[in-house]
Formats: sequence, C-alpha cells, structure tokens
Amino acid sequence: MDNEREKSGECRKELFCVRRGERAQGEERRRSRPSQAALKGRPGSQPSARHRQRPRADGEAGTRASRNRHRATPLSAPGPAAKFRGRPNKSQSFRRLQGRSPCWAPRRTVSWNASGHAFPFGTPWFHGIISREEAERLLQEGDGCYLVRESQRAPGQYTLSLRFGSACKNFRLYHDGLHYVGEKRFATLQDLVADGLITMYLETYAGEYINSMCAQSRYEDSPYMTLHSYQRQLRHKQQQSLRLRQHRQPPPATAAEQETTHEYDKPDEELDCPLLDGIPEDINVQDFEKPHAFKVNNFKGLPWCDFCGNFMWGLIAQGVRCEDCGFSAHNRCSEKVPNDCLPDTKYVKRVFGVDLTTLVKAHNTPRPFVLDMCIKEIEQRGLDTEGIYRVSGFSDEVEALRMSFEKDGESAPLNASTYEDVHVVAGVLKLFLRLLPIPLITFDSYTKFFDAVKSNKVEEKLEAMKEAVKSLPPAHYQSLKYLMSHLQRVSEHQKKNLMSPKNLSTVFSPTVMRTPDIMGMGLDQMSAWHTESAVVELLISYNRTVFVQ
Repeated sequence: MDNEREKSGECRKELFCVRRGERAQGEERRRSRPSQAALKGRPGSQPSARHRQRPRADGEAGTRASRNRHRATPLSAPGPAAKFRGRPNKSQSFRRLQGRSPCWAPRRTVSWNASGHAFPFGTPWFHGIISREEAERLLQEGDGCYLVRESQRAPGQYTLSLRFGSACKNFRLYHDGLHYVGEKRFATLQDLVADGLITMYLETYAGEYINSMCAQSRYEDSPYMTLHSYQRQLRHKQQQSLRLRQHRQPPPATAAEQETTHEYDKPDEELDCPLLDGIPEDINVQDFEKPHAFKVNNFKGLPWCDFCGNFMWGLIAQGVRCEDCGFSAHNRCSEKVPNDCLPDTKYVKRVFGVDLTTLVKAHNTPRPFVLDMCIKEIEQRGLDTEGIYRVSGFSDEVEALRMSFEKDGESAPLNASTYEDVHVVAGVLKLFLRLLPIPLITFDSYTKFFDAVKSNKVEEKLEAMKEAVKSLPPAHYQSLKYLMSHLQRVSEHQKKNLMSPKNLSTVFSPTVMRTPDIMGMGLDQMSAWHTESAVVELLISYNRTVFVQ
C-alpha cells in the first residue's frame, strides 16, 4: 500500500514538473514575440480580430441598447486611416463595415396612436397622421429608430421615417404583399429597415470606393476569367475524348464539299454514325456565345462577387446569379460580364423548353441530343412509313417518351421494342422544336429568310438564303442543317411515305420559323404562313446547295 502511494506521489511530482516546464517554455515564446506596438510599425501588419478592441464611449453601459447605440456613433465609424486605399483586404473591410452598421438591431419607437387609424399593412409601428417634426421628435433615441406615419399632405400614402447619421430620413412606403421603398421587396418592415441601414452605412463610409469599384474592375483581372478558361478547356477535352472513343473513319469528302459558308460548317456526315461521329475537331461548343441569365438572388452566408471579388452586402437581394451557370455578381458588375456563360447540368435540369445554345453547351454537344437520337431512329425504321411527321402518335406515349428524355437524357430508350409506333418518336421531335423559346430560325434572322424567297429567280433565292443561314447562331445553324438534311432524305422516299418537300414544309414551317411581328411587317397571317412554308421547302430541296458550296 505504501509503495503504491509513493509511486502515485512520484507520478504527481513528475507531472507537475512537466507542466511547469511547458508553462516556462510558453512564457519564453511569448517574450520572444514582437509586441503589438512593434507590429504597428511594420507596413501592412494588423492585429488579429480577437486582439482588436473597439473603443468604448464614456459611461457606456453593457446593455444591448447601449451597444447598438455605440455602433451608430462616430466612434465606431472607420477613420481616415481605414478608408479604402487599394485592393488588399477590401472585401473583408466591406464585411466588417456591414457588421459595424446599426442594422442588426433596428429599434421601433413605441408611441400612442393618437389618430386611432389602423395601418392597413399590419405593422405595430404605425403612428397615425403626424408631421415630420413630430416624427423627428419621436426618433431622438438614436440611429436605427424608425416609425411609420400617414402623410398629412396626401392621405392614404404612408411614409417610413428612419433615423441615421443623427438625421431623420423619410421614404415613401409601398406594399403589394411585401414592403418596399425601392426595387428590393421585404416580408417584414424590420428587414427593410435593417437592409436600408446597411446600405446607407456603406455608402457613407465606403461610397467613394463603391462608385469606383466597377470602373476599376476589369474582366482580364477577374478571378472568374481564370476559372472560366479552365472550364472551357476541360469541357473541350472531354468532348474530344468522347468523339475519339466513338469515332469512325468518315468517307473522303470532295473538293466542293470542303468549301463552307459558315464558321462552324463542315461536310455532311453519314447519319448511321454514332452521336458524335463526323463532328469536326476544331468545333468547340464552349466557344458558342451565350449571355448570362441573371436574376436577383437572396444569398445566404457571406456572398462574394465572382467578378470583382468584393463582398456583396445586404440582407436580401445582395446581387444577381446566373440561372444557367451559377455566376454571382453585384448588379453593376453583371453589366460588364461578357457573353461567355458556361451552362451546367447542375442548374439546367430540363431538356424541353430550354434555349438551344444553353442546352448544347450544358451537354457539350454541337446539336441537342434529342434531335440527333430521334432523327437516327427515324432514319433506321421510319423513312418508308406513310405519313411520317404528318400522322400524330398517341399523346400518352409521346408524353412518356418526353419524360424519359427529361429523366434519363441520352440513355432514353427509342427502339422498336419500347416504342413500336415510329410516329411517337416523330411526335417527340416536333414537340422539342415547338417548345424551343427561340425557334431554329431565330427572330433576329427571320427577316433575312423572309426576304430571300421574294425573288423570282432560283439562283438569287439560293444566294440570299446562303447569306441568311450565316446569320444564325452556331447551335441553330448546326441543328437546322442536320434537320434539313434529314428531311431531304425523307422526301427522297416520297413514293412510299407520301411526304414531298412541300408536305414536309407545311408540317415544319410553323415550328421552325415562327412569325415575330406580323403587324410590324405589314402582312396578314395567311401571307406569312405561305412565305414561311416556301422558305422551309427551299431549304429542304436545296439543302446541300444552301449549306455547302
């Protein structure tokens, strides 16, 4: 027993010595560190956030109200040394300024509603019909105090009175289910006040930098450009790798077929090749120009602008986000972003009803896979089917195949064992083209195609049509060329399927070429349909001449 006590005592002594030695080493390390005063002398050195202490006002109490009042006083405002002088730490400065603003505890002024009127928006901060002077008297407590009053000059109109910077500011208050005084809309009045205080605080202490922020930011210096270039190269390599795995040696092209009229035009390929066979190596789908689909977004956490790298301040609607690629930016920065959106299937989840350029860039194919797969299936077992594209398939089966494309993508089954009726496949193809938000022959190019068939000479029509197809975007050009080549093959079997170029143009002209504005062109609907049908018929009959010299 005594031996055990001696051993335990020795262990405690040893442990005490070890801990005392560790403390001594820690003290020695702390003494060897430079002091905060020495650090202040070094350029660019700043004490860490946990060592910073904000100045405390004289007689400041520890209550929440006094702390919030202190945030709004000039003592907490950044001094001249804290002005934005350059790019380093500017984003952190924005975030710190937002934290210093008196937005996190907007206070209401409780007062008796002498008028007895009820505020129609349901807020308890309504003070009835009072003057501006009375509102200023009620808002003497400090920054962040606010109330809602009814205008004396215009009954039925409501004003938000808010104290900021030792002054009372008045804003016309609107309500349509949400509260707003500008573009942003808020579910509660407290959120509106909090966001407004953030904006005014930043404009007060960082207004000069905010005004010059977008002017100084360049696309070439943006971190987005580096990431964007890397993503484009990676997707192009993936496209080439997939093409090489599925490649078959194409037949030799003649000298006439090698001369093209379009930047992305290449000799026609055999339609019995796999999906990407015949796609030229120098066609990079990611080079297709596409503008971003920006939409105002409510960001969570700490959002940062992908263009300028600055913090996006505010409670809601801090900036915009592209619905196709997820690019986030300030509203003003989004105006300087070029048309180089890289859609991602993470954001583009649908297939039908999606812009053609968005779809091909998201799936990294020069043409939409729905168009390729349906045409290949019809080429295999539907060229001799009577009334192909004129006869409709069963609507239930057409909808089932559409949902299969939406769910399974390129793995959707199209064989005869799954869909015995080939009209179902043809119906899905027509449905896909009909649901495109921008038709194959775009609205911008409509007039050129419309004017191309006005001449009486076929040669002049073809020359004008060649110029018209050059104006199409690359994705539309490739898809239109592929479709017209297929319809020409269908018309070659017209003795069996009874579908001549004229019949096919009657079916496809309302889908491929939609009239943008008939009244503006001085035409009636019947004349427009007749001209559109003539355009599609010419493209089918002279497909190889129009698309290849």
